[in-house]
Amino acid sequence: MWLIARRSFAEGWLRLAATMLAALFSIGLIAGSLQFTLRAQEAVSGSDASEYARADVLVQGGSVDPDDPYAVPDGRVALARVEGRPGVAAVAGDASVPVTASGAGHKTIMPPAGARTLLRPWTSEAALNPYHLESGRAPAAGGEVAVTRHAARAGKLGTGDTMTVMTPKQALTMKVVGIVTVQGHSAVASGDLLLAPPATVQQVAGLPAGTWQSAWVKAAPGVPPAKLRGELTRAFGSAATVRTASGVRHAQSADLQGAGASVGGAIGMLSSVAVFVGLFVVSNTFGTLVRQRTRRLALLGAIGATPRQIKRLIRLEALVLGVVASAGGVLLGYAVSELLTRLFAQDGFDITAADAQYGWIALAVPAAVGILVTQLAAWRAARKAARISPMQALRAASADTTGRRWPRLAGAFAVFACAWMFFGPVWAIRAEEPPGPDRTVGIAVLILMGCMTTVAALAVLGPFFVGPLGGLVGRIGMAVSGEAGRLARATITRSPRRVSSAASSLMLGVALVGATAMIVMSANGRFDEAGRQVMRADHAIAATGKTADGPAPLPRDLAAKAAAVPGVAHAAALTASQVKLVSPQPKSHDGDGDSLYIAVTGVEQGALPSVLRLGGHLPALPDGRIGLTSAIMKAKGLHKGQRIVVAGARGRVPLTVAGAYHDPSHLFADGALVAPSTMDRLDPDAAAQAILVSGGSADALSRAVAGLPGVEVMDRHAYVERAAGSMTKGMSVIYGFIGMSLVLSLFGMATTVSMSVAERTREFGLLGAVGATVTQIRAIVRWEAATVVLLGGLLGIGAAVGTVAVLHAGTGSSFLTPDPPWWLFVLVAAGAAAVTLATSALPARRASTIPVLEAAKAE
Repeated sequence: MWLIARRSFAEGWLRLAATMLAALFSIGLIAGSLQFTLRAQEAVSGSDASEYARADVLVQGGSVDPDDPYAVPDGRVALARVEGRPGVAAVAGDASVPVTASGAGHKTIMPPAGARTLLRPWTSEAALNPYHLESGRAPAAGGEVAVTRHAARAGKLGTGDTMTVMTPKQALTMKVVGIVTVQGHSAVASGDLLLAPPATVQQVAGLPAGTWQSAWVKAAPGVPPAKLRGELTRAFGSAATVRTASGVRHAQSADLQGAGASVGGAIGMLSSVAVFVGLFVVSNTFGTLVRQRTRRLALLGAIGATPRQIKRLIRLEALVLGVVASAGGVLLGYAVSELLTRLFAQDGFDITAADAQYGWIALAVPAAVGILVTQLAAWRAARKAARISPMQALRAASADTTGRRWPRLAGAFAVFACAWMFFGPVWAIRAEEPPGPDRTVGIAVLILMGCMTTVAALAVLGPFFVGPLGGLVGRIGMAVSGEAGRLARATITRSPRRVSSAASSLMLGVALVGATAMIVMSANGRFDEAGRQVMRADHAIAATGKTADGPAPLPRDLAAKAAAVPGVAHAAALTASQVKLVSPQPKSHDGDGDSLYIAVTGVEQGALPSVLRLGGHLPALPDGRIGLTSAIMKAKGLHKGQRIVVAGARGRVPLTVAGAYHDPSHLFADGALVAPSTMDRLDPDAAAQAILVSGGSADALSRAVAGLPGVEVMDRHAYVERAAGSMTKGMSVIYGFIGMSLVLSLFGMATTVSMSVAERTREFGLLGAVGATVTQIRAIVRWEAATVVLLGGLLGIGAAVGTVAVLHAGTGSSFLTPDPPWWLFVLVAAGAAAVTLATSALPARRASTIPVLEAAKAE
């Protein structure tokens, strides 16, 4: 068998090379997905660096949300109350203010892996200072700052450069005087740090002299941190929360590990597309490869080779092919991973803090998966090869046997039944989860996985559709090309599996492109329609940079600058924060308490009617009242006039529900609405997401904000598009996966078409021998390509429309509707035809030039 396999490799290396390239690209996509996942997890959870590295105990003013390890304390602590206590060796004040920094070229610096950028004080106490100066010096005067190494690299900053720092209330220009690392890392668990003199941080955070949000405490020699924590807890009582620094570090590490697992799971779902497409393409090409060698395999059986030996021969070829393709695919995976890294960075998720992965998991797992994929793809081909009877050696290799229909029907039904493993939980989620973006995303992922499996079932049924469609194309071909059309019809209907193999790859590509286009067009159309309906303002001032949470925030004082522009009637800052519902305690479906976090938008009530048109009949909100969206009201059983208690950045705040409203665009106030005075009680450091302006001119507003980098004045349409982009972040990555999968599926189709022509060398040569012209032979190949276009296009478009229809029915979302414009189908069909004709042009030319003597030697 080894000698036979070696001869097969030597004689059919072109066919094997085409299959190997398909496998190489498939494994490259799989390897790139895995390598990117590992790098993302390393960026999210790999850094255990902490600014609390040298502290033993943290005294945090007031209370702290136990569910958020990065939560800011809602009270204040005076250092004088901590200094000099028994067991305390050193004390340093701490505060953190979320900011947005801009580096060289006024480009927004994105913190690593979805974290934040925080302004914190430089700690002069040597026993507590965890920062190591890599270059420069410590900040000493106002306007000076030291930055973590990741921020310096991302912003292309060095010592002596200036940077713009957007605080929640104003913009500051600061000079970089030092670059630091923490425990050898470029950033800490909470993200990037900008370290300024303590007085500067106190001023930005609005802290009175001598008070801080937290105090870092170093225990005296011989005093256990747990014991010191107990003594300080008794001393402060309810005025402060005392925690061990190690406990906070462990909580942050656990949170990062959970975030890393979530990122890995999300990328894993997208990577499954790569695995599916790779298995699909390699299976098609391997099946074609075996079909080409029907005569040779039959002759092997005739001279005594057992079915087991033939299976072993095919699996050996698949093993060698898989090993070679895996080696090349792993290397190709690094290019794919780098592309995914760039796409994620465009959506505000920067993982460049972690290096490319070269461990055994990044190298061995993709290789093993590649070998497994090729073995699975060859499994069916090996079984088919083992069943070839010796009598088939006398038949033409290009003619399919009739076979029984029920095994194919049973196989398609089994694949379709597997799809219900994904469709089934959809109805349970609909029954248990309240309406909202989280439910929509969860259902959509399950439906997309189920529809992808259904596409595989359609591919199994493909040969059943070839006969009717081939007959239709053949009749058209007879009317146009005469005898060439009749011959094309005969070859199409005689070998339905060959045609369906190429059409299934095209179907997959059309389904991917069609479904993605329909989803994007539906969502963008709804966002644009609803956004224009809700937004009454003529202009919006917004940041051009992005963060992991969406567009970069703005300082709130921009609203006053905009209001002072001549012709402006109203200028309102849309501030945003998040609160936790404390009372009434939310209940989950199993009866246990379940934390509910609500996104709160603050807006000037007098300007609200001029800038936003929200649904419902919500009255103007005075201080202490809150409006909730109807979805939250219904899901949590709240009612108008009810007293609730929420926990914000400054502790618990009692509020009264003023009524329900709804934001059909989900872009401006998709949670809760309060007045600015209430927002100051909830979160005085809440930054503005945008400044909405009624009246005035764009030129005048642009001059008013000209001194701020990365700030732009937009019209209504531009801002709605920008806000919608933040809601659909991650689409760049999806486009990347879809694009790579599309290229792979089209390559598989081209390979299958080329191999199908090569397998019919004898047929085309004999046609030339009996008088068929070059034009007629090319026409035969092109009419077969037309059948591929028709079959793949119809099934692909049907799969795309069906996917979006099921998404709409499953989610109930008006943003996912199966109502595409007519020209989309024409464009997709034209693209499919162009690709198919392009991939068949070279095989058609080769088919028309096959010599008669070569045909006589062919299998």
